[in-house]
Formats: sequence, C-alpha cells, structure tokens
Amino acid sequence: MSVIAVLALDEVPGPHLTTPGLVFGAASRGHPGVAYEVRLCAAAGPRVVSSPDPVRIIPPWGLDGLAGADVVLITGPPGHRGDVPKAVHTALRAAVGRGIRVAGVGTGVLALAATGLLDGRRATTGWRHTAELAHHAGITVDPLGAVVEDGPFLTAAGIFGGLDICLHILRSDHGARVAGETARELITPLQLDADRVQDTIEQQIMDNAGLEPTLRWLETQLDQDVTLTDIAGHARTSTSSLTRRFRIHTGHTPLQYLLHARIKEAQRLLRETETPVEQIAARTGFSSPVALRRHFRALTATTPRAYRQTHRAKLNRGKPDY
Repeated sequence: MSVIAVLALDEVPGPHLTTPGLVFGAASRGHPGVAYEVRLCAAAGPRVVSSPDPVRIIPPWGLDGLAGADVVLITGPPGHRGDVPKAVHTALRAAVGRGIRVAGVGTGVLALAATGLLDGRRATTGWRHTAELAHHAGITVDPLGAVVEDGPFLTAAGIFGGLDICLHILRSDHGARVAGETARELITPLQLDADRVQDTIEQQIMDNAGLEPTLRWLETQLDQDVTLTDIAGHARTSTSSLTRRFRIHTGHTPLQYLLHARIKEAQRLLRETETPVEQIAARTGFSSPVALRRHFRALTATTPRAYRQTHRAKLNRGKPDY
C-alpha cells in the first residue's frame, strides 16, 4: 500500500485537503491491486482551514505521519509567503533524505522553496506567484503551472485542489489507464476544459516566443545526450505540445529534427575538415561510428566515407590547373 502524507499548513483551502482522498480513494476502489492510504498531517496544534469559511481542524497525524510515507504533498494556503516552521522544515528534509517524493501544490511550492530543497531545480506554481518563486536563488521557474517533475520533487499550480498533481502521481505509480479512468470517474467535463485551457496557454507561449530559441539551443547540443523531456524543458512546454509545434513548423518530431541536424553537421565536417569519422561521430552525438554510418546512410543514401570522397573530388575539379 502506498502512503500519501498530506501536510496541512494554516489557512489551506479545503479542496487541497479533500482532493487527494477523492483521487486516491477512487483509484483504490476501482482498480484491483491499487491501494493508497492518505494521511492528513500537520505540526502540533489545530489548523485553520478556509473552506470557504474558516474552520478549525485537528489532523489525525502529526509530523510523524511523514515517516513511512511514499509521497509528501504540501498544500497551498492562499496567504502563504514561504514561512516554514522549523519542525516542518526538519521533517521535510528528513523525508527527502529517506528518498521520499515531495510534491508542492500552489503556494505550498513557496513553502517547499523556503527550505532550500528546490535550489538548482525546475519548479512551478500558480501564475500569480511565479515571480515570487523566481526570487529563490537557483530555481528555474516554469510559467505554465502544469506539473513539473525534477528528481524527487513535483510542483504544480494547484488549481482544483491539486487534482493534476494527484493524477500525475497516480499515473507514475500505476500507468496512464488507471489515471485516465480515475479522472473520467471524477471530473470528465472539467478535465477536458482544463486540457483545452492548458493547450491554449502553451500555444500562446510558443507562438509568442516561437521555436527559434529552442532550435538555436539544439544546434549547440548536438554532442549531448538530449531527450524529448530536455527539449520540452528548454521550450517551457509539455512534450505533447512541443511535438505538435515541431511537426507544424519543421515537418519533423523534435528528435527527428535533432537527428537531421546531427547529420547536417556531420556532412559539414566531412566536407570542410579532415576530422576522422570516429571523432565526427562523437562530436555529433552518435554513440559510435557504426551508429553514425547507419543513420547517415538512411538519410543520405551514401556512407560518410563516400560522401567525403565525392565532395573532395568536386573540390579538386574546381581548382585551376596551373
């Protein structure tokens, strides 16, 4: 059984406390082999919940509830500005030290950032607070608010009580089918509307910035092991939106475009330098000269050696005969 520890901070909206139970409860009831325990945890003393009127609650678990959890989910109070009680700070660091996944929802991401655990990582939050999150040194802020996963950390805007991040966790644990069926059971019309809004936001960002910055960046990464996720991270969009935009503007998927760029650079090196094929393979991101030759032949219908000889012969023919 997987344990989700929901960490309640003061003035958290009620849906942030109830949504995890709804999502993981529905998944557990509807799918054999899927089992979750959701623990509502807090520092010592009662908490105030805005739901929508203030309500005082006493969570059944203290910070000891984080021990043995598989995921710690930090909720997002609307007025929170990153002040974290020392006991919470210590408990979160201990959880990370045990290898537990930690998720921040909405302004709960600011609380997580205040611990320093997000330094050097990508993260996101609601659009009203992205500038505030960016003030934390070393955090790269994704402005979209969609779920960002970086190492053991998950962050999201927290709209609809963190529904998106709960479904992301469910999909990571049990696959897209379980997550999709759970989403349809709970919120089919709402989720469809949310997806359309998200696609619109991503398209506007890509339209405003264009693909050009990402294409230029890829040209500098030809010798690196670049993944689709890496490219989407640079473009600050989802992998599905990125692929859609690449197909529209280049006629290729992102990885197809990268392969063509690598072959193009290999052709340039073969024409203009005496660099051995083994070194060209390394400089253009191929795992071996064999891999370079295989892709080179597939895209150009010739081999690197034959390509070099052909262009060298053309160059020699063009020289004046004194």
